[in-house]
Amino acid sequence: MKSALPKVLHQVCGRPMLDYVLDLVQGLKIKKTILVLGRQHQEVKKILKPGIKVAIQKRPLGTADAVKVALARTKKGFKDEILILYADNPLLKKETIKKLLDYHLENSLDATLLTTHTDNPAGYGRILRDEYESISGIVEEKDADDFQKSIKEINTGIICFNKQKLIEAIKHVRPNNKKKEYYLTDVISVLHKKGCLIDNIKITNIDEALGINSRSDLARAGKIMQQRINEEFMQRGITLIDPATTFISYGVRIGEDSVIYPFTVIERNVKIGKRCQIGPFIHLREGSYLEDDVVVGNFIEITRSRIGAKTFFKHFGYLGDSLVGRRVNIGAGTVTANFDGKNKNTTVIKDRAFIGSDTIIVAPVKIGKAAKTGAGSVVIKNRNVPDGAVVAGIPARLIRKFKISKNK
Repeated sequence: MKSALPKVLHQVCGRPMLDYVLDLVQGLKIKKTILVLGRQHQEVKKILKPGIKVAIQKRPLGTADAVKVALARTKKGFKDEILILYADNPLLKKETIKKLLDYHLENSLDATLLTTHTDNPAGYGRILRDEYESISGIVEEKDADDFQKSIKEINTGIICFNKQKLIEAIKHVRPNNKKKEYYLTDVISVLHKKGCLIDNIKITNIDEALGINSRSDLARAGKIMQQRINEEFMQRGITLIDPATTFISYGVRIGEDSVIYPFTVIERNVKIGKRCQIGPFIHLREGSYLEDDVVVGNFIEITRSRIGAKTFFKHFGYLGDSLVGRRVNIGAGTVTANFDGKNKNTTVIKDRAFIGSDTIIVAPVKIGKAAKTGAGSVVIKNRNVPDGAVVAGIPARLIRKFKISKNK
């Protein structure tokens, strides 16, 4: 990845790729999960949930060595099957892995591989078969000859093993390859020579088994995951006018009958209520919450703010660290100046306030109920605007004050 950040912490749709794999394991109700980490393992440990055991591979000696490290963390009496997954495969689906496990268990196999066919197998290990079309081994591309490179059936890396057969076979793996590493894939040829039962299931879409090894792979995985996220929202009753230009991070919540217009970016930990209209050209950053029937759009950025129901903010502006009440009208060009050079300060705009176009609100400050600011006003910090007041100017000064109806 050419990065100071551990690969598995690079984000796919606003979430570390490792988390997708750990969620997959949790969904399968695996009895015990062991995560093998190497360089910068302390950074990865920071994001782990309780219950994930970690094994440290002190030197990068290959995948077989990594599995040995993991096996050392299993109990001696542990006799269940071993599923090998990779932390840089965030696109795997639960149904696919469950199908692999079920097939492995139902047929009492010693090893079951997840494979696929592709017209462009570059970068993947090739599946070798004997004269009976049984799987006899796997050859990595860097070690393959010209004939083997022409094979279209590839290894995804995902394998289910009988634990005891794996322990016995892995002892015979030697670093007889160009990288002088211990390949887990060599276990397959060892098992084949011993007459063990080896089979596979195939997936039709190679994208599901995409391993991320470059920034290009990361972008490709992000695009695929985004399509999945957007499709799920549309199935739940949310309208995406143009899914191809709508970017929604993992974990976002959107209420039914909301409409998302093109070129909208919604980061993680954002919640949007029912019947909202969002965009186009809007950026909702982490920690924002829009209640029901909110309308925001056209070149607006909102971050760490809560927007009350039936509030309108239609045209270009910025809200940061703000608490906005119900039925507020925020005019075009409004900006909350939330940062004073040291701290992020809070702006409070109460119910039914009317914020005139091009108003600058310098936090911390409060705008009262049904209060109004004139166009181009600058409301300076700590100069709260009373309920029902009308202010204007630079700095904003009281013009008049109205009595607020209690019935509204």
